[in-house]
This record gives sequence, C-alpha cells and structure tokens, in this order.
Amino acid sequence: MKVVVMGAGVIGVTTAYYLAKAGAEVTVLDRQPGPGLETSYANAGELSYGMTSPWAAPGVPTKALKWLFMKRRPLFIWPLISPRMWKWGAQMLMNCNDDAYAVNKSRMVRISNYSRDVLPDLIAETGIEYDGRAQGTLQLFRTEKQMKASKADQAILAEFDSPFEVLDPAGCIAVEPALAHVRDKFVGGLRLTADRTGDCRMFTMALAEKTAALGARFHYGQKIEMIRVEGDRVKGVRTDKLGLVTADAYVCALGSYAPNLLDPIDLRLPVYPVKGYSVTLPVTEDAGAPQSTIMDETHKVAITRLGDRIRVAGTAEIAGYSNRLGPNATATVRHVIGDLFPTGGDIERAEGWTGLRPMTPDGTP
Repeated sequence: MKVVVMGAGVIGVTTAYYLAKAGAEVTVLDRQPGPGLETSYANAGELSYGMTSPWAAPGVPTKALKWLFMKRRPLFIWPLISPRMWKWGAQMLMNCNDDAYAVNKSRMVRISNYSRDVLPDLIAETGIEYDGRAQGTLQLFRTEKQMKASKADQAILAEFDSPFEVLDPAGCIAVEPALAHVRDKFVGGLRLTADRTGDCRMFTMALAEKTAALGARFHYGQKIEMIRVEGDRVKGVRTDKLGLVTADAYVCALGSYAPNLLDPIDLRLPVYPVKGYSVTLPVTEDAGAPQSTIMDETHKVAITRLGDRIRVAGTAEIAGYSNRLGPNATATVRHVIGDLFPTGGDIERAEGWTGLRPMTPDGTP
C-alpha cells in the first residue's frame, strides 16, 4: 500500500513511522528543508498528560478580557477582517460552558492517556534521544486564589486517574530546588507526576531518520500546490517540483495550514492558527535552573529544562498566519524566566522563535 504523508512535523513523521513499520510504502512531503522546522521546532517541550484540557472552558471569556489588559498579557487578539477567524472565535465561545467542557475534556484525556501509554514503547524500540525527562510538571501558583481554583482541576484529574500532588512552598522547592531563591513569589503548586518533557524538534529529526531507515522517502523543499480529486476520491498531490504524486491513501498533517489545502476540495477543518512565542537559552548555573517544567499560572508561561538548555514558551496571539517575531514579542516569556530563575540561564544569549499552534474551537484534534 502506498501512502503520501503531507507534513514532516512531529505528527507527520510519527504517522509515517508507524505506517512504514506496518509495511506501507511511504512518501513524506514538506516545504521546509528538513523535518520539524515549523510548529515542532521550538515549542514548550511539554508532554503534559495531566494538563490536557480545552482552552474553551467555563469562565474563559471573562478571563480573556482581563488578560488583554495585563501589563504582561498572555493573550493578544488582532482585529483582522477575517470571517474564518471570527467564526472560529464564535465556535470557541459556544464551547465555554460546563457541558461542552466535560465532553471535550474527556475526549482529549483519552487521546492524551493513549499517547502517555505508547510513547515509552516507541522510545524503547527506536532508542532515540530527545533530551527527554520524566520528572513531572509543576503548576506554580502566585496567589491563594489560584491555589483554591485548582481544586476544580484536582477533581477532574482524580476522575481520569491522572496522578497529582498538591504542594506547599516547601514541597515545590523539594522538586524544584532553584525556587528557594524566590520563595516569596509563590504560595504553592500542583505537581502532575506523570508528565514528561523533551525537545520536539530533536524527537522529530531522530524519528525521521528511523523512518527513512524503514524505507520511507522524504522529499523536502516541496511546496504542495493542490490535492487532485476526481469524484469522491483523491487522485494525487501536486507539488511545485515533483509534480503529481500518487498513492493509495493520503494523510494531511499540515497543522494550521491544512485548511488552506483542504478547503478547495470541500473538506472543512475548524482549525485556526494561534501564534505562540518562545526563547531558548543556555543553562549557566545548574543549581539555579529548573529540573523539569514549571507552568507559571499567572502569565501562562511554561519553563522547561531541555538538557543544557532552558525553553521558555507562552502567549496566545490570534493574528492570522503572521510569523513575525517583533522586537518586544518575547517580553513576557523573558520576564518570567528572569523572575523565577534569575541565575539559571543566560538571557542575553536567548534565541527567540514564534510558531503557529493548530487550534480547534473545542480543543480536540
């Protein structure tokens, strides 16, 4: 069986790996010069099974209004003339209620738990290195109000058998010793013990090599121009260099860009890009650096240890397909790393990045 996979990000490459392992003749197409060079490149690096939850949640519309006026705000919305954007936003608001949240959360947790269960087997059988750690996620609360609000999350975690620990400041410092230097800046935390961390780009690159070794063919620098359809069947994918590429089955793993290719063939995906930012900086003092992932609940920023580097990621910006990295775009994530881990990394050597999250209105893929 011949299969074309469109997209060489973490989802496309992982899909290609399992297809090739099952004996399929796999061709992977991507416009970039290598794997994992878009959304998979420098994201937060979290494998956050315990934090799986829709952005569309009860109370979010009110919180969003508050976030828009924060000095270091986690949310930006640009008033674009885009019917698709406003339709997506309206659909998201319709999911911000208790009933929809419960359904969407349960769907996401099922997928998340499946990922949690199969990833160790994938790592064991391939032996790939990706700066992975299995030391959990610490959701850090700066206020008593945040601490009390987490009880609702604790109930959901218990319902889905997701292990967690409620920690006082001393408990937070026990799992993240560097926080002792900023003891006065938080009141406690929620530790999600089953969570992992890792470099998504490293993972994708290493797995692409393993997939190629199974016989899959990767064609980079290929702009996918259209999907050719006859009747109700896909007959091929046309790129600017290879021309028409045919197969028995086709996988679209293009993230935020999938609707641009699928809309012309009347496949409507409710996916819209939500821009995020990160900085990656070298560790300068191990005793002052994080050991796993810390989620700053106030600023919605994740700080993740990746080997001898620290990745700091956050912000949700609804701005269409803009990949612009402005001079102040990473101000919030830079502030958070300096505030919580002032001696852990060299912020002057930080590498800034921006990418587009493929988001659905209800949170489910």
